Amino acid sequence: GYGDRKHRAAQRRYACPAGSRRSDGGEGAEVGREGVIEESYLLRKYVHVLGGIVLLGIASSLVFLWLMPHPCGDAAFIARTAGVVMRADVVFTATAMIAQPITGYLLLSEAGYELSDFWVMLSVGLYILIGFFWLPVAWMQRCMRTLAEQAVETGAPLPDRYHRLFRLWFVFGIPVFGSVLA
Repeated sequence: GYGDRKHRAAQRRYACPAGSRRSDGGEGAEVGREGVIEESYLLRKYVHVLGGIVLLGIASSLVFLWLMPHPCGDAAFIARTAGVVMRADVVFTATAMIAQPITGYLLLSEAGYELSDFWVMLSVGLYILIGFFWLPVAWMQRCMRTLAEQAVETGAPLPDRYHRLFRLWFVFGIPVFGSVLA
């Protein structure tokens, strides 16, 4: 289709000339402006793919980690786990969420795609959907951690509000995870 033709044209535009040689006379390295562009494109592509892997891998790992303490209902275990999950969300998930649109935009503009291409608009829409649900999920995790810490301090069981937030967290997680997979 049209997108394939544009991608092939971009590949030709960034390909190094046949028989290129390094400045020291060796073969196999990129040379000149084309080589620099190709290397920077591949680096951005690598960072973009790595960001996607982090989002999917870390998200699924954090969901698993977050679910682990809940069957036992131990407020101290839940509070400690929530702290770890929230730190990992900031370090890994938030970083990848910031990098993805930046690297994605650089890649698509360099490859000659338009923001109005259907697949780009669909990707951006899914990304917005993820953010729409992920931000409340992060807030819910913070509230649940606080409620678990309060239960530990007072020696009381986890309050009903905690359990309502947990169910809501689970429901909000479904579109986030589904959109990341898409």
